[in-house]
Amino acid sequence: MDHSLVRDHTVLAVVAGSRAYGLATALSDTDRRGVYAAPAALFWRLDKPPAHIEGPLDEQFSWEIERFCELALKGNPTILECLWSPLVERVAPTGEELLAIRGAFLSRLVHRTFGGYADAQFRKIEQDLRNQGEIRWKHAMHMLRLLASGRHLLETGEPLVHVGDLSERLLAVRRGDVPWDEVAAWRADLTADLDKALATTPLPETPDRDRVQDLLISVRRRSLDA
Repeated sequence: MDHSLVRDHTVLAVVAGSRAYGLATALSDTDRRGVYAAPAALFWRLDKPPAHIEGPLDEQFSWEIERFCELALKGNPTILECLWSPLVERVAPTGEELLAIRGAFLSRLVHRTFGGYADAQFRKIEQDLRNQGEIRWKHAMHMLRLLASGRHLLETGEPLVHVGDLSERLLAVRRGDVPWDEVAAWRADLTADLDKALATTPLPETPDRDRVQDLLISVRRRSLDA
């Protein structure tokens, strides 16, 4: 695969996953996520630039800026957490502009996306428990983390990336030290909190698409002059 777009046009690169969450163990990978801005002229070709690229490093994944913005506007948890990761490895001027408008991506849609992703994970865990008699405790931990992050986002206007004081309790879940009934009860409490936070959230009904579009247009225009 050609990694030149990642190498030459990355505007934002962060560490995501367990290391950003404060939940890493000795066996944890380093998950790198990034955003690249393909030159506008590449879109005039029959073969368009890719919307995402894996690599070149292990566990590295990058999105083209337009695709990244589309997903962020839909409230995708993974994408939004990239914008608030405390572990920034690279930020170009365009990346600084992207971070400066990150609040424009937020809306009450996050109640559905964060809650929906966590609910899907819960149902998958319960299915595995019924069919195989096993629980993927790492998945259970991240289900709870996602609900806590969504609750924090609705309450404060920012996602909870580094989990802080929740780390020990969540890591105990990952180790399998917490009975499943207690995990399920915690999940139910967090889901109720998520619903309650929606009623008083400072987030708008819809994201600010115009502000995001203005940035994209500016990025494309400037790339033609470069």
